[in-house]
Amino acid sequence: MNKKPYYITTPIYYPNSNLHLGHTYTTIVADTLKRYKKIQGYDAYFVTGTDEHGQKIQEAAQEAGKSPLEFTDGIVKTIKDLWKTLEIDYDEFVRSSDKKHEENVQEIFQKLYDKGEIYKGVYEGFYCTPCESFWTESQLDENGKCPDCHREVHKQTEESYFFKLSKYTEKIRQYYEDHPEFLLPEGSRKEMITNFLDKGLDDLSVTRTSFDWGVKVPFDDKHVVYVWIDALSCYLTGIGYGEDQEKFNHYWPAGIHLMSKEIVRFHTIIWPAMLMALDLELPKQVFAHGWILFGENATKMSKSLGNIVYAEPIIELYGIDALKYFVLREFTFGQDGSFTNEKLLQRLNFDLANDLGNLVSRTVAMVEKYNDGIVENTNVNEEIDESLKEVAVNAIENLEKHMDKLAFSYALEDIWTLVRRTNKYIDETMPWVLIKENKERLNTVLYNLIESIRIINQLLEPFLPHTVKKIEEQIGIENLGWDSAREFGLYPNGTKVEKKENLFQRLDIEKELVILGEKNQALVVQRVGKKEEVQEVEELATKPEITIEDFEKIDLKVGTVLEVSDHPKADKLFVLQVKVGPETRQVVSGIKKWYKPEDLVGKKVIVLTNLKPVKLRGVLSQGMLLAADKGEDLTMLSVLNDIEDGADIS
Repeated sequence: MNKKPYYITTPIYYPNSNLHLGHTYTTIVADTLKRYKKIQGYDAYFVTGTDEHGQKIQEAAQEAGKSPLEFTDGIVKTIKDLWKTLEIDYDEFVRSSDKKHEENVQEIFQKLYDKGEIYKGVYEGFYCTPCESFWTESQLDENGKCPDCHREVHKQTEESYFFKLSKYTEKIRQYYEDHPEFLLPEGSRKEMITNFLDKGLDDLSVTRTSFDWGVKVPFDDKHVVYVWIDALSCYLTGIGYGEDQEKFNHYWPAGIHLMSKEIVRFHTIIWPAMLMALDLELPKQVFAHGWILFGENATKMSKSLGNIVYAEPIIELYGIDALKYFVLREFTFGQDGSFTNEKLLQRLNFDLANDLGNLVSRTVAMVEKYNDGIVENTNVNEEIDESLKEVAVNAIENLEKHMDKLAFSYALEDIWTLVRRTNKYIDETMPWVLIKENKERLNTVLYNLIESIRIINQLLEPFLPHTVKKIEEQIGIENLGWDSAREFGLYPNGTKVEKKENLFQRLDIEKELVILGEKNQALVVQRVGKKEEVQEVEELATKPEITIEDFEKIDLKVGTVLEVSDHPKADKLFVLQVKVGPETRQVVSGIKKWYKPEDLVGKKVIVLTNLKPVKLRGVLSQGMLLAADKGEDLTMLSVLNDIEDGADIS
């Protein structure tokens, strides 16, 4: 245990045999983060598990004619089978029904009681069985239902033990101020302060007497310990609490708790208060990701809505790496993201098959065709090589900065910046011409291409492990270690490459939409038990393909809107003054239906600057603003991060 520890957790999941893509999202991220940290040299340890106690489970087991433990045994097997299918490399799977964990919960409860942190009282309030949460009347939604799931609640009076959560209001607020990195993204932190800390915390009911499927209070066995002390303590059990003190001391405090935004309150208010009461350090960070929303209407995946997407059909058809790449690349971690089958298939075609797959395929094929498969650097260098090398060696630093912020999408974009630059290098150097004119220069170009692929492959290792192995087989060497991506020129001279099957097959999107839809729907019927109409496949409007030369004719730049006024002769047009680098352009745009002037002033926009100037209803327009439209909806295109005016879009 000499390496620096990094302890990663996902939520301790409610046992659900119907795990859809939204449920698997956190676990895919945690697995990727563990791989990344291990490659960097950390002693990364990943714990997940199931929260199996409570009224919901007891009632469901009774309906199924099983004991609660028999009922959860079957579900836990299903969950573990899915993690195996996804090749999730967890180190410990904690079941809250494990004997050791139940002993830990009793010990923790006793400690809190002995310290005066828990007292006996009577609870009267509104209880939501699906969420296993108590609410005051003022906390219910506008319809008098659960504010989390918006389902029916029932009033309940019950003897209970209470945890003195109220005494920790200011301590937690101060911790937030002293450790701004503790809860991210910033929106979640503000929500906890505004909705809970500013209003003052109430003492928390932590036992129940109306059911008996749970951990018994050690000194009062008619009470069972309520879900949050029980479930949250799994993070301690998973690294040896109460059993292996050396191991526990090594890994605690957790490096990061990863979870969905709807359970942030429990992990950033209740959990910190419990740890403070136990005199234990708090986790270094809790990161709350958004939901994967489904379809054009962007609704949350739900069994009741029948809009469920499963991981298994995607893996069966396109492989594990394809699924992992999509969820890590398409969604900005920390925000909600919209899933459609079209988006998935387009990513697979454009990013994986076209960009990466074609780069490897045609480079290896050229080495075989022009040089009998042998890579030989003859060091006939030109200025254009330096541009490629600069992008290649800078990629790892950019990626690491983004990974430190859990910006997985941006980290993959850093890799793809190098992928696209390497593809462009092929078109710039034209090896098919060099074979006729300058064989020595050709050798250097081919070496630079293979070396760029080596660096790309090294950076892909935490994200796409199967793809990495396939690329290694083609370029003839295994990855040389994470830090090898910082240096250009480490690929061994004289190595032989070997062309194999394409990394990713280009897909006929229309056909694949039908196949994928049918496979997913069959699984919905099997698991949910009711048939839903398969959504009609919308034909994708496509335009003729263009070459890189065509694209290079387009001059796109980032601009800032300075002024917006009405067109004097057209009701549907705005006249905008847009700062593009050192100059200000006047652009006439038909976006008045969707925006007010105050919506646009100060916003970053994308401007096509080399469009021939024209007069629109008598007013000069010196460019075009880019926008996306779908039916009656339209939105202006912008940039994710702040960048100076005049920056090139490439």
